Order: sequence, then structure tokens, then C-alpha cells
Amino acid sequence: MLSTALRTLRTRWVTFVGSFVALSLGVALIAVMGLALASSLDAPDRKPERFAAAPVVVKGMDTLRVRTSTGTRSRQLARPRAVPADVIAKLRHLGTVVVDRSFAVRARGGPGDLVGHPWSTAAFAPYRLDAGRAPRAADEVVVSGDRFRPGTRLRTDAGTVRVVGTARIVGTATGLGFENAVFYTDARAAQLAPHSVQLVVDAGAVAVRTAVRGSVGVQVLTGDARRYADADPDRDSEELTAMNAMFGTAGGVAGFVSVFVVASTFAFTVAQRRREFGLLRTAGATPGQIRRTVVSEALLIGVLASAAGCVLGSHGAPKLAGWTVDEGLAPRWFTIGDSTWPYQLAFWTGLFVALAGVLAASWRAGRTGPTEALRDASVDTRTMTPGRRLVGSALLLTAAVTLLLALVNDPSGLLHRKTYVSRPMLLISAVALLAPVLVRPLTRLIAWLPAQLPGATGMLVRENAAAGIRRTAAVAAPVLVTVALAGSLLGATATLNEAKATEVRTRTAADFVVTAAGDAGFDDETLRKLRAVPDAKVSATSASAVYVLEDGTALIRSEARAADPRLLADTTELPLVAGKMSDLDDDSIIVNEEWKQHTVGERVDVWLGDGRQKSLRIAAVMTIGTGDNGVYVTPRNAPDAPVDRADVRLAHGADATAVAAELRDAVRESGATVFTTGQWVRSTYPETDRTTRTGFLLVLGIALLYTGISLANTMVMATSDRVRELAVLRLAGATRWQVLRLVAAEALTVVAVGGVLGVLVAGLNLAGMWGALGLLSVWMPIEIPWAALGWTVAACAVLAVISALAPAALALRHRAVELAGTPE
Repeated sequence: MLSTALRTLRTRWVTFVGSFVALSLGVALIAVMGLALASSLDAPDRKPERFAAAPVVVKGMDTLRVRTSTGTRSRQLARPRAVPADVIAKLRHLGTVVVDRSFAVRARGGPGDLVGHPWSTAAFAPYRLDAGRAPRAADEVVVSGDRFRPGTRLRTDAGTVRVVGTARIVGTATGLGFENAVFYTDARAAQLAPHSVQLVVDAGAVAVRTAVRGSVGVQVLTGDARRYADADPDRDSEELTAMNAMFGTAGGVAGFVSVFVVASTFAFTVAQRRREFGLLRTAGATPGQIRRTVVSEALLIGVLASAAGCVLGSHGAPKLAGWTVDEGLAPRWFTIGDSTWPYQLAFWTGLFVALAGVLAASWRAGRTGPTEALRDASVDTRTMTPGRRLVGSALLLTAAVTLLLALVNDPSGLLHRKTYVSRPMLLISAVALLAPVLVRPLTRLIAWLPAQLPGATGMLVRENAAAGIRRTAAVAAPVLVTVALAGSLLGATATLNEAKATEVRTRTAADFVVTAAGDAGFDDETLRKLRAVPDAKVSATSASAVYVLEDGTALIRSEARAADPRLLADTTELPLVAGKMSDLDDDSIIVNEEWKQHTVGERVDVWLGDGRQKSLRIAAVMTIGTGDNGVYVTPRNAPDAPVDRADVRLAHGADATAVAAELRDAVRESGATVFTTGQWVRSTYPETDRTTRTGFLLVLGIALLYTGISLANTMVMATSDRVRELAVLRLAGATRWQVLRLVAAEALTVVAVGGVLGVLVAGLNLAGMWGALGLLSVWMPIEIPWAALGWTVAACAVLAVISALAPAALALRHRAVELAGTPE
């Protein structure tokens, strides 16, 4: 069998090269994604940055820890607590205490990540002056790096300041370090950021721990633990978690696409050889011998192609890692590790798919009688086997049932990324398996109009595509995958984003929205000016969080908005299903239906943003919506949360232009921005997470690249197998250009079939999301990315036409009589 397989490989080298290319690229994709995924599982320990030279750092409570029957659950607090005043007094007796503060600084012409600190904390990094001097006045600053020089005047959100010095971290060749810092005097920093959660003590660690003993949540940080005093100390783990999700999604889709295309390609190669199998059966070969021959060929190609794919993957993975670092999606230290399991997974997956792809087709070929096989070679018949019909129908039924169950039991689950990424795969598989039922009528429908035109080209296109169902389905498969994924993923994110924006527009009754410039929010004077604007009702709100323990084991964080209920009713129309907004007070909370306890009048135990536990009565209940409804509390239940937004409602008959001018005058010194409601919604909602957006582009890029290559590969295989058919057309009187036009028209027709099936799959997926949004009280039309779908289909069409014309043109260089006598 092996010798027969080797001779067959030499004879039908075009077909087997196509299979080799498809499989090796598929294995390479799996290997690359597996290596990237394995490398994103663990983050190295980060050393202290801002406090590398600090003796001891004392940090207030920043984590909520709740004991449960299954262990301690923890969540980061929305508003970390300051170190208690009595503890600070004790620490001052031990040594010098330096209070640390951090706040965002927005400067015209400066980077977007400027952060302000008191100058007295600079020595703990340690920073050293590179030029100039330390700040002495409220309008003087020292900046890190060499972006600004001494004497430069900066317009910031907190007023104009003058750069009097530059600093760099000791041990670095330039001023570039882990942050773009702006150092103010200690007094000015305290004005800009009154809330401080940590400080440095120049004393022994043992004495400091003794002084803070008994203070709930206060931490004493020494050694490498001082990194927890840095901004976002777990950012590496968070970035890796995001990368893990991105690579997991991309890997899952890439694995599905590669398996789908490889299985389809291998099955097509076997289907192409039905005449050959018929001759072997006529010559006396048994069905078992034919199956063993086909399996031996697949085994040989599978081993070689899988090995080649692993080699390609080892070279491609570092390039992917470098790209993620360059795009800012991964930390600078991220590289591909030395894990071996991705290679094993990729190799054995490739080999398994190669064998699985030919087994079903070879089983059918082996069971076909000699005369019947010869008759079936020209026109595809019985392409829809009972097994294929059963599996395809089962997958389609599974997709429908799971969708209905989700709509009935948990419609919000359909809005999760994992759901709308994975659901298309089920439908794609079902439609691909049922393609023989769909291809012939769809082909005749698409080619109906061209067939009515003068000449025989349209009729031949229709009949050729409809007669060669296996060929049409195999070529349409890559197009189906690419269009369905592009439509489903891009359409899902666009629909979900528009749903969030619609939800916000519906909920907002304000005419203007004023947003604060910095993390410190609005100061009291600015709020007083806003409230003094005539013909305007101002509702000032702040962002916080509320935590609740559900089922005794899960500590859930809900984003909270703190507002005066009397003013909130003037600017907000909450989607309430029970209760009244006016019933909100300091002893109550407005929740949504996603909460386990959501009965009006019922009391629920919660932890506030600063970690204090409190029992609150449920005053009203909102719909779940897209998941961003959160909860509402009064300002007293959002301690230390700065006012970051003011919603403004015009009085009846007020001049909107005049009120807008008054609002801008009121916030001019604070640097706040005045938006109309429409402008605010567009600038704030929706904003797809950059990692998610890039991950989808990565997924679609991989799918388009791989399916594009596979499409070209399959077209070359299919066209090369039709040399005798093209010769017959030439002998019948068709010119060379007429034959080439026919080949191009057939390629375009097949791409159209795949595109229509892909749009059908995408439409069904988006219809499920639309139904879920409707059940969640968000009614809006679905967003179909027609432009992206158009470009995707156009790219597939160009590839298909080129890949079909190239082998056809090469074949037609020979005389038609010679081509007609070409052996198969």
C-alpha cells in the first residue's frame, strides 16, 4: 500500500501539494497560537519601581476580603482607605513620614500618561535632578525625561506651570523610566490630590509593624513587596490575562478554521478521484485495499505536513510576540517560552484531521461499485449521505435549541464575548455539512440572470457549478468561513456597542453633560458655579462600587453611581421594572435584575466602595440591559468618591446656547469639558476594549489569510483537475479567451455561493443577539458590517479568479487534442 501511495503522490502531485499546503499552514496556525497562549500563562515577579529606595511603605486598606465557607474572597476597593490619622501620628514618632500622592496630569503637547507626585517622594525611586532645580512655588514643576526643558511653560488641566528642572531615575541612561512624572511641591500636590492612601516611613520595619498593629487593612511593605505601592502593581498579570483571552479566542477560531479547511480539502481530494477508484475496483481492488491506500497517502502527507507546520510555527510565534509588544498589547518583556505541548497538540491535531478528512470519503469510495463509480465521475450524485445529513441536521438543531434555551433562561449570556465568538462555529459546521442540499438551488438562483443573457457562457456556468457540487462546496467552504466570521464578530461588536449607546441615550434626559478633567473630580467651587448657572438643573454624580456576596461564596462587584435622588430624577430616566427612583435615600439602593436579591423592600447586605459593610433596602429595580446599568446609591454611601460628572437639564424655554456658554465659563478654570448629550454619548459610549478589538482583527486577519491561501489552493486543485473538460470546450469551438472567461465566471459564482452562505450564518447569529437585546429591553436594529463583508468577498473573488485562471491559462497553451488525451 505504501509503494502504491508513493506512486500516486508522484502522479497526482498538484492535488497532494495542495493538501500539504493546507495542512502545514493549519498546523502552523495551531502551533503559533498554542505557543503564544502557553507564554501568556505566567508573569515574572516585578521589582519595586517608585519605592525601590524607600525604607518602609505603609499603605491603607485597598482590598476587600470576605470569609466564606469555601475560603476567603477578595476584590480591589473602588476607593482605598487612607492610613488612619492616629496611625500616622504614631509613625511620626518613629521617623520622618512622607505622604505620597498620585494624580493624572493633562498637559497640552504632552503625553497622555502624565502623572503627578509630590517632589519629596522623588528620592524613593530614586530620581535625581538632571538639570535645573527642585520646585519651590505652586506653579513650578520638575518633569522626568527630556521631553521638556527648564524654562518651558506647560498648560495643564490645573493651570499653567513652569518647568524648573528635569529628573531621571538613577541607573538609567536617559530620563525614560516606568512613568512620565510631573513633580509639584508637596503643598500643591496636596491641593490637587487631597486623598492619600500610602506614605513612606524612615524607620525600622519591626517598629512600624508594631505601630500599625490593630489597624484594619493597613499594610506594611518592605523588600519586593514595595511593588504593591506602585501604580497598578498587577498590571503584568492583568495584561497577560487579557492576552490569554485574546490568544485563546484567536487560537480557538484559528484551530476551528484550520481543522474545517483541512478536513474539507482532504475530503475534496478523495472525491476528485472517484473515477480512479472506479478503475481500481474494475481491476479487482477490494474496498479495503482502496481505503488502506487512501489512508496511507493521508498518513504520509499528514506526518510530513504536520512536521513542516510545527517548524513554521516555531518561526511564526516570535514574530507574533514581537507584534503584540510593538502594538502595546503585551508587556515589553513578553517573549515566547520553551513549552513543548503546543507542538505536540498541533502535530497530532494535524495528523488526526488529515486522517479524519479522508476516512469518510474513502469509505464511500470503497463501497461504490465499479460501474457506478465511473458513472458518478462526471456529475456529482448522492453527495448528501445519510451520515452527513444526520450530523449536519444535529448541529443545526443543537444551534437552534441552545439559542432558544439561552433566550428563555439567560439572554444576557448571548452578549458575552465567548458566546458570540463560539456560536458561529456551530452554525458554520452545520451549514457546511448541509451545503450539498443548499449549493445546487443557490447556484441556479445566483446564475439565473447570467444564464438568460445571449450566448452559452451563463448557461455553462450554471450547469457546471450545479453539476460539480463537491467542487463547488469545497471552493465555497473557505469563503463561507471567512464571511461568516467577519459578519458575526464585527457585527456582534457593532450591534452590542450600538445597543449600549442606545441604552445610554434612552436613559439620559439631560441636555448637557459636564465631565471633570482629572481623577480628583470637580472641586467645591466649580460645583457651586455650575449650580449657579441660571435656567439649568444640575445633577452631580460620582463613580464608586458596591460589593455583594451571592450564594455565600461569590463576591460580586457592581459599578455604582452616587447621586442626589431629587436631582437624579430631573436628568435620568432609569429603566425601572419595580419601585420608584424617589424612594432612594441613605438607607437604600437601586439594583438591577441581575442581582440575586432584587425584590423591592428587601434588605441586602453590601460592602461600600471603601470596604465598609452596610445593610441597605432595595428601593427600585432596573432591567439588566446590556450589563452596564449597575446600581445607584446616595453620596453618603459612596465615601470619598469625587464628583466626576454633572448632568444638566434646561428649564422650559431656556436658551441652550446661552446656558452652554455659562456652563463653559463656570468650568473654564477647572479644565472640564461641556458636551451636548449626543456628543457625550459618541465620545464615551461605546468604546470597545482595545485588546478585544485587536484580538478580533487578529482573528479575522488570520482567518482571511489562511482561508485566502486555502481558497487559492483549492481553486488550483479544482481547475487542474478539469484539463480534459477545458479541452473538450476548445474542441467544441470555444476560443481560448471564451474558456478563460467561463473559468473566471465559475469562480465568481462559487465565491458568491460561499458569500451568501456566510451572510446567512452571520445573519442568524446576529438575529439571536437581537432577540436577546429585545428581551433585555434594548430594542434596536442589528448592525451588519456590509463594508467589511464587501471587502472580504471582493478579496476572495480576486483570489479565486486569479487561482482559477492561472492553471487554466497554463493548460490552454497546449493543443486541445493533446489535452483531451491527457490521462487522469
